[in-house]
Amino acid sequence: MSQRTLYNKVWASHKVATLPTGQDQVFIGLHLVHEVTSPQAFSMLREKGSKVRYPNRTFATMDHIVPTANQIRPFSDQQAELMAQTLAANTNEFGIKFFDLATAKQGIVHIIGPELGLTQPGMTIACGDSHTSTHGAFGSLAFGIGTTEVRDVLETQTLSLSSLKVRLINVTGELRPGVYAKDIVLKIIQVLGVKGGIGYAYEYGGETIRRMSMDERMTICNMSIEGGARIGYINPDQTTYDYIKGREFAPPADKFDTAVDYWNSIASDSDAEYDDIVHIDASSLSPVITWGITPGQSVGIEDKIPTPDSVLAEDRKSIEEACAHMKFTPGQDIRGIPINVAFVGSCTNGRISDLREAAKILQGRQVASTVQTIVVPGSQQVKAQAEAEGLDKIFEAAGAEWRGAGCSMCLAMNPDKLVGDQISASSSNRNFIGRQGSATGRTLLMSPAMVAAAAIEGCVTDVRDYIRS
Repeated sequence: MSQRTLYNKVWASHKVATLPTGQDQVFIGLHLVHEVTSPQAFSMLREKGSKVRYPNRTFATMDHIVPTANQIRPFSDQQAELMAQTLAANTNEFGIKFFDLATAKQGIVHIIGPELGLTQPGMTIACGDSHTSTHGAFGSLAFGIGTTEVRDVLETQTLSLSSLKVRLINVTGELRPGVYAKDIVLKIIQVLGVKGGIGYAYEYGGETIRRMSMDERMTICNMSIEGGARIGYINPDQTTYDYIKGREFAPPADKFDTAVDYWNSIASDSDAEYDDIVHIDASSLSPVITWGITPGQSVGIEDKIPTPDSVLAEDRKSIEEACAHMKFTPGQDIRGIPINVAFVGSCTNGRISDLREAAKILQGRQVASTVQTIVVPGSQQVKAQAEAEGLDKIFEAAGAEWRGAGCSMCLAMNPDKLVGDQISASSSNRNFIGRQGSATGRTLLMSPAMVAAAAIEGCVTDVRDYIRS
């Protein structure tokens, strides 16, 4: 088993007891809640006559059901409005801080946590959302949990968890222009598989990771769950500390150096032992696009959709099923596939740097008349910053729709949905059947810059052609 890794250190410092089941009872330092997985949890508390154990460790926002085109309350969707009202009532009753639309701090839960300074190294973090692994970019152990576990954290501030093995994914090499963090994580999932991380925490390391900004690191950790890992994390360093310093909930100036000393101490030791080590050479990567119905079904922009006879026998059925749903032909070029919708946003790629990269491609150009292009900032603060930089004007001049903050088309629990068998070029994280709101809809995952290029061409294209021109 692994030893002296950040995972081992943070787990040990938060372990309360070993339970008769063999699981560990683990203290949760930060609990984030939203409108979808929390109503039943709060109801269960009331039924038991219980209270929230540490209200100051729980923070709430609304993101999944929030409309992005028109955010005036009450929402036109009665169910969405009811869920928003219910979250407001629950947080008020139990004394929990709630970042709603009126605060100017609302947004996707995995974006506002870091930008407010709530997410910090050495924490255990839980949220009723599978992409909680995003917060591991700061050197925390962040778990996605279900509704019953949301109740458990509210009531006890602990979870019953099984310890994981630790896999080091060592990423090296200089990224070529037009290749981004999204391409790296899609490649990792392609290599290791969507089930490759089951039973593991993924530690991302190597020179390529160390050179990344916090936004890029969050993109990497965000999609750990797509590779089957429960947790993905990156050791904290000066980049981490510079990002956190001065934010609303960060340690105050007079205590910040002490916090950094502790954060340095929980990083994996130079002689840490891992259960497995994987090496990824990022220098040879080209832009990666998914073609199928799992995040692991992807190819580089110069490549073709695989044929059943080019893979192992156990993988042939999945290729046939994916091609049937996507209406693609095995052996078909990925480049040139037409799209109907282009979506920039989500907890994977809805941060200010993502919007900047998309704007670079769209500036001075027009999206195809056949493509609906929507750009959705991940939070109200991201939206305000983008507008201060004039990015909204670039998007609108190109023919894209500039929206309000929310999860939007990533999971379509709001009005932003695919229609029929439309094909979406999406910067989100999942391409499962029905994920973007239509049972016959088709999703191609890619970086925000690649989405922007596809929007212009009306089909999958190589963003590097725009960077070189």
